[in-house]
Amino acid sequence: MGRWAKLKSSGWTYPTAVLSLYGFFANCRVAEPFLTPYLIGPHKNISEEVVTNYLFPIWTYSYLAFLFPVFLLTDFLRYKPVIVIQGLFLVTNYILLCFVPGLPAMVFLQVNYAVVTSTEVAYFSYIYSMIPVEHYQRATGYLRSAMLAGYTLGASLGQVLISLAGVDYFYINTITLGIVSMAFLVSFWLPMPQRSLFFKGKEAAAVGSQSQQEGALGADGIEEPVRDKDEVGSVKEKMEHNGSAGWCSRKSAANAGRLLWQSFRESYSSRNLIYWSLWWALATAGYVQVFNYIQLMWDHIEPSATSSIYNGGVEAACSLVGAAAAFSVGYIKVTWAVWGELALGLFSAVGTGAVFLMAFTSSIWTCYAGYVIFKSCYMLLITITTFQIASNLSMECYALTFGINTFVALSLQTIITGIVVDEAALGLDIVTQFIIYGSYYAVISVLFLIRGTYTAYVNQHNPEHTGTKDQQLSVEVISSEHF
Repeated sequence: MGRWAKLKSSGWTYPTAVLSLYGFFANCRVAEPFLTPYLIGPHKNISEEVVTNYLFPIWTYSYLAFLFPVFLLTDFLRYKPVIVIQGLFLVTNYILLCFVPGLPAMVFLQVNYAVVTSTEVAYFSYIYSMIPVEHYQRATGYLRSAMLAGYTLGASLGQVLISLAGVDYFYINTITLGIVSMAFLVSFWLPMPQRSLFFKGKEAAAVGSQSQQEGALGADGIEEPVRDKDEVGSVKEKMEHNGSAGWCSRKSAANAGRLLWQSFRESYSSRNLIYWSLWWALATAGYVQVFNYIQLMWDHIEPSATSSIYNGGVEAACSLVGAAAAFSVGYIKVTWAVWGELALGLFSAVGTGAVFLMAFTSSIWTCYAGYVIFKSCYMLLITITTFQIASNLSMECYALTFGINTFVALSLQTIITGIVVDEAALGLDIVTQFIIYGSYYAVISVLFLIRGTYTAYVNQHNPEHTGTKDQQLSVEVISSEHF
């Protein structure tokens, strides 16, 4: 027991392992690829039009309403409580699906699920507040792998149970309820972080780092001087003086606001980072829209009530192919500062073709193939984009940039949903929706093909010019003492 307690209280292995276990169970949702057939089938008996034009838009609007407040609350509460809340709402989600009939319950389900998705920001933020910076890369890899493994296993298991064992959708949902309940229980094993990124994040980090390392390399690779005991003591005294009344004191809130503002300025001080963030927001809005409504497209082409469906197998294949594409980024020898924007344009064009293919085909297998291509392209590009943004920012700024980019993406998605999908506006059918999504992606690809071609042309004729100002500005900001 003593060794176990010591492992919990020190090091990075325990929190990473527990959070990976949580991520595995939370994403092992066996029933998720079969949500639409379950809703429009005899168990819930909701029409396809109501699901498309009324039910699913509620999630989009609720997600937008929750996202930014939850982002701030996540940091204020220091992550673990928000992860526990996410686990609880996941359990509630499948209790509603399994045992509560009627359209009002499914409306509440969409709001409930919006809480689940808005709290996803706590997953990675938690580990960054718990472990030393030198373990960020390995921990991130483990956490992403756990999520992928859970999602792939869940989708594959669901397909096997339905196709080979003939298990009813209801029992698929009850199995998922049991699995996410395990995630909820695992969340209580997480140790509580002693600091947040913005609410006293800097002072707490300064104190905590002194007890763990001397002359260690900082986040930007520069050796940091060791403070003497008097200096560390003075920092502790300041913390006690400024906020022993609290972490929710007025001074703490003002300091958090200052840190947020300066993180925002740093995040978007580089023109190149703005371009990468722009693609992230634009492409993610289109991707989430396709992801949300693809099951309705599949059901339109091959009705689930009269034929076998392979949604789980397709989602599992997407995860594996997309993961392989994302993994390959680390081994591709490309100067992304020069060719990255052109890659965004080219692969966005491939994604555009895949969306149009899904819209116009009458073959379910062709539609499946188009979805695999589209999702793989997105996962490849979002990996490149994430790496480019994260490699030039401190962890605090990356967390904020992720939140802002996601908020912008969700705002765009909400506008698209409100105009194209919602029955109060156009309320278009699923095929017309996908034609619009393809056109949307076509605009993105054209914009970045033009920008990427220009960047590559300038570099070929004047290699020293490319990104010089932005890189110098980025280095100056990162190398300085933030905040």
